[in-house]
Amino acid sequence: MTGTGLERLSVNQMTVRQLSLPELAAGCARLGIGRVGLWREPVRAYGVAQTAALVRNAGLRVTTLCRGGFLTAVDPAARAAALADNRRAVDEAAALGTDTLVLVAGGLPAGAKDLRAARERVADALTELAPYAEEHGVRLAVEPLHPMYASDRCVVSTLTQALDLAERFPAHQVGVAVDTYHVWWDDRAPAEIARAGASGRIHTFQLADWTTPLPEGVLTGRGPLGDGAIDLRAWKSHVDAAGYTGPIEVEIFNEDLWARDGHQVLTETAERFLQHVVG
Repeated sequence: MTGTGLERLSVNQMTVRQLSLPELAAGCARLGIGRVGLWREPVRAYGVAQTAALVRNAGLRVTTLCRGGFLTAVDPAARAAALADNRRAVDEAAALGTDTLVLVAGGLPAGAKDLRAARERVADALTELAPYAEEHGVRLAVEPLHPMYASDRCVVSTLTQALDLAERFPAHQVGVAVDTYHVWWDDRAPAEIARAGASGRIHTFQLADWTTPLPEGVLTGRGPLGDGAIDLRAWKSHVDAAGYTGPIEVEIFNEDLWARDGHQVLTETAERFLQHVVG
């Protein structure tokens, strides 16, 4: 893989979710891609230990596990359940050999309207989870999502908000996930990337393009690299300048891609990474 331009590429399995884990591992090996990002649901379906052995035997490194979080509950029982699930996510990340668990904060509880209070509940949960994660060699990466998700999925909408949460904790415990799809619109994001880099808090860098019109439900609107409005090479330059030298993970949720042959999509993803990101 050295010298191919794919050295930093990681393919998140949701980009090619139609591939089984063995198919994904074989496809990455064929293309010289040495890294993958994994999701908890398909990993648990295949078996955590079995997945760890599969990727290890294929010579792959797991860059991130998605996802933990959803930590905004007010009800004590719901809060306790969320914390327990996040501890399990930490355990799974450690078993898979990744040092990064991506967290999506969670949306507003039913009937709630106070975004700040919801973020404070996330901070309270991190106070319990961060030391547990450190004990297991796992970092928590708080991912801001585009504001269109603020009500139902993620009350953390900007890198500023994510860093304000993360900076309450040591950088080796809590940092941020920088995802072009969610931050490209924010004029403050380049400065916040520099802020994150200065304290070693860029724990993962993810790519998807912004294409419109968005589909109904918006979750599967992430575009293939090069198809949309985002200057992907410029955002790579921002994280590079901030001192981030880690993996670059392509994470795309797109029904059209999922309907195609997964190996073709995997090959195309590598080609587009070279064309639109590496340059």
